[in-house]
Amino acid sequence: MTVIGFLGLGNMGGPMAANLVKAGHTVHGYDPVAAAVDAAEAAGVSPAGSAVQAVRAAEVVITMLPSGAHVLDCYREILPEAKPGTLFLDCSTIDVAAARQAAEAAANAGHAALDAPVSGGVVGAQAATLTFMVGGSTDNFARAEPILALMGRRSVHCGESGAGQAAKICNNMILGISMVAVSEAFVLGEKLGLSHQALFDVASTASGQCWALTTNCPVPGPVPGSPANRDYQPGFATALMLKDLGLAEAAAAETGTDTALGRHTAELFRAYAAEGGAGTDFSGIINAIRDRSKQGDQA
Repeated sequence: MTVIGFLGLGNMGGPMAANLVKAGHTVHGYDPVAAAVDAAEAAGVSPAGSAVQAVRAAEVVITMLPSGAHVLDCYREILPEAKPGTLFLDCSTIDVAAARQAAEAAANAGHAALDAPVSGGVVGAQAATLTFMVGGSTDNFARAEPILALMGRRSVHCGESGAGQAAKICNNMILGISMVAVSEAFVLGEKLGLSHQALFDVASTASGQCWALTTNCPVPGPVPGSPANRDYQPGFATALMLKDLGLAEAAAAETGTDTALGRHTAELFRAYAAEGGAGTDFSGIINAIRDRSKQGDQA
């Protein structure tokens, strides 16, 4: 049994912490949102009154926080209070520079650290089928693997500190672009009189196959578990996709990389979010594409 401190018990962190409890570990959890703490407590997580209280007895500390600034602020507070040699796993999605700063701060305080962002969304967090993209030393990765395996299906060691975040940023740029492409194809198919099921049956077994189609299909019916079947309730919210696309844009600017499709996809999601779609699943962008297509009909 490992004593784990878990900071950030929201839509992703809560289920991840619950899976650690199911595996027999003691999890002390903290979140500033009372409802998140209550839900985690119902799943067996021991509530802590503060982040510091959650980490004091921990051998492993997991953070799932909104931004790099949140992670760095949190580390400044908790690193001096943690037991020497504590393993810190940051599962947040943040910029590469902040991830490296967090790892350096942990090492300077006598701890081990990895950046370990996830892919798989809320469904993956609940089902413990996440993929972890991990940056840090080989030894620290080996130490973390048994814990990560309880929350996910696969962990990939991507390189040194920050490499996990780099992989997550690149992966989610692909995801955003592919969701727009799949959505545009379904709207075009509608215009051409093609049923959703027919297009799915072809594309899902042909060269158009991708996760945005076969797991998170943007139309109801072909994939019963996709958010399209529950009025686009996330899932993976548009606001989070936009955050990740923003990280990709910033990384591209810093490295001088031409990511034309990534930029355009960010613009599309930015407009969709501004029109009220921020809280919906990112696959709901099909509705914005459909609306613009109707305007084209009227013209």
